[in-house]
Amino acid sequence: MSEFGIVYAIHIITVQFGSVVSKVCECLLRKGPLSSRDISRLAESDINHNKVKDILYLLIQHNCVQAFSIEPPDGSESKAIVQYIVLFNNILHRVRYNKFSRIVNEQLDSKCGAVLDGLLSNGRLTLGQFIERDRDSGNTIGSEAIRDSLQKLVAARFVERIPSPEPVLGNKEKEPAKRRGAKAAKILKEPETLEEQVVEAATPVDAIRFPLIFEEDSNSSLADDNSNITEGKRKQRDVDTSDSSSGVIWRPNFEEFIHRLRHKACVEIVKERRDEGCAIVLRAMLEVGRSQEKKVKTDNSAPMSVGSIYEEVIKTEAGRTMLQERVEACLDQLSATSSYLPAFVNEVNDSYIVDYKSIISVAQKDEIEAVVMRRYGKEAFRMFRYLSQEGRFVETDKIADAALTEKKDTPQFLLKMWKDGYLHMQKLAVTAPGMYTPFLLWKVNKLIVTTQMLDEMYHASLNLSLRLAHELEAEKELLLLPLDKLEGPLKERLKKVKAKRLLLSSTMFKLDDAIMLFHDF
Repeated sequence: MSEFGIVYAIHIITVQFGSVVSKVCECLLRKGPLSSRDISRLAESDINHNKVKDILYLLIQHNCVQAFSIEPPDGSESKAIVQYIVLFNNILHRVRYNKFSRIVNEQLDSKCGAVLDGLLSNGRLTLGQFIERDRDSGNTIGSEAIRDSLQKLVAARFVERIPSPEPVLGNKEKEPAKRRGAKAAKILKEPETLEEQVVEAATPVDAIRFPLIFEEDSNSSLADDNSNITEGKRKQRDVDTSDSSSGVIWRPNFEEFIHRLRHKACVEIVKERRDEGCAIVLRAMLEVGRSQEKKVKTDNSAPMSVGSIYEEVIKTEAGRTMLQERVEACLDQLSATSSYLPAFVNEVNDSYIVDYKSIISVAQKDEIEAVVMRRYGKEAFRMFRYLSQEGRFVETDKIADAALTEKKDTPQFLLKMWKDGYLHMQKLAVTAPGMYTPFLLWKVNKLIVTTQMLDEMYHASLNLSLRLAHELEAEKELLLLPLDKLEGPLKERLKKVKAKRLLLSSTMFKLDDAIMLFHDF
C-alpha cells in the first residue's frame, strides 16, 4: 500500500463511518495486524478497549477487517492471540457499489439488484434479516421474491456465505513441508502477502461458500468439481446444506464483481484496438473459460477449441450473424502481433488461450503514455514510448535519434521524467589514458512507474472526493429547498451545482476504472 492509498482508504472509512472508526482503521493500515489490546494502546485517540472491540465488530460486519490467529510453536503453552487485519481492497470496493449494482441489474433483474443493494448497505445479512428489512421498507417485493433473488445471486456467485470468523494460520517456525518438484512448486504458489494468506485461510470450499447451488442440483458438474473435498468437510457441507437457509449469513462476493469488470474491460480494449467482431469472439471466449478461472488476476485462460468458441458466439444476438469462418478470421486477428500490439490470444495445438496479461498491459501502457503526454509534451512522449518498446537501458543520443528530437534538448526531457520517477538512470563513463567521457543510460522501470501512477491516482481520487464534499456542503441549504419554490437566479444556481456534482462524480467514476486497471486487474 502506498501512502496516498492509505490516506484514500482512511478517507473512505471516515466519510462512511466517522472519524473514531477511521482511527482504528488507520492504526491497522499503518501498523499492520494487531490485537484489540494493541489497537487500543496505539490508536491516536483515547478509545477504550471495549470501544475498540465494538469498532472492530462493525468493520468485520462491513467486510473491511478480518480476524485471525497464528498457531503457537510446537511445545509452547501460550494461547494463540486473535489479531485483526484490514482488508484494503474491500475498503476500495466501497466506492464501487454502483458498478456492482449495475452488473446485477443488467445480468439478472431489478429484484436481484434490490436484494444486493440491501447486502451492500448492511455488509452481512441472513435470509430472515433480508425479509424483515423488506417488510419494513416502503417498496416491498415479498419473501418469495427475496428467496428466489438470493438463490439467483448465489448461483451467479455474486453473493457468498461469510468466511470463517477466525482462521488459524500455520506457524512458519515449524518444520518445512516436504519438498515438491519444480512443476508442483509453480502450480502451488504461496500467497504473496499476509492479507492474501488470511483471506485464503478464511475462505471455505465452494460447496460451503455457495451452498444453494448444491441444494439446487447435487448431481451437477459443480458438485463433481468438489469430489476431492475431505470427508470432514463433506460432512460439514451436508450439515450446512440440510439446515434452513434462513440461518446462513451472506455477504457480497467482491471477487466475482471484479472478475466481471475485468472481463468487461478486456472486451472494451479489444473492441477499441481491433474491431467489433473480435470483441464478440473474445466475449464468447471469456464466457467459455469463466468457470475455470479461480483467481481474478489470471494471466491466461484455459485452452478452448474453435467449436466451443463458436457455440458460445451464436448464443448472442450480435454473434448469430457470424459464420464459423468469420470467427476463425477474428481468432487469427487476435493472435496476430505488431510493433505496437502484442497477441491477445495464443494458439496452441489447435486450441486458443486468452492472454489477459497482454490485453491489460496495452491499456496500462495507454494510461501511462497519456499522462506523460499531458505532463511533459510530445517530445518526451516519443522518448518514453521508444524506451518502453526497447525495455532496456539506452544511451541519450540514441534516444534523440529514435524520437526525432534535438540532441541538446533531449537530456532536459529525460531528467524531468527521471526526477518524477518515470525513468531509471544509470551513469557510465569511458576511460582511456588522458580521457574521461561520461554518458547516461535511460530505461523505463514498469514496476516503479505503475506504482507511482497508482499512488497519483489515489491522490487524485482523494482530492476529487474532498472537492465534491466541499461543493455539496457549501450548497447544502440550496439542495434542501423544494424544486417548485426555486425561481430565477436560484434555479440557475441549482443547475450549476448539479452540473458540477455530475462532472466530479463522473470523473471519480472514470478514475476508479483506471485504479482497477493497475491495482485489481
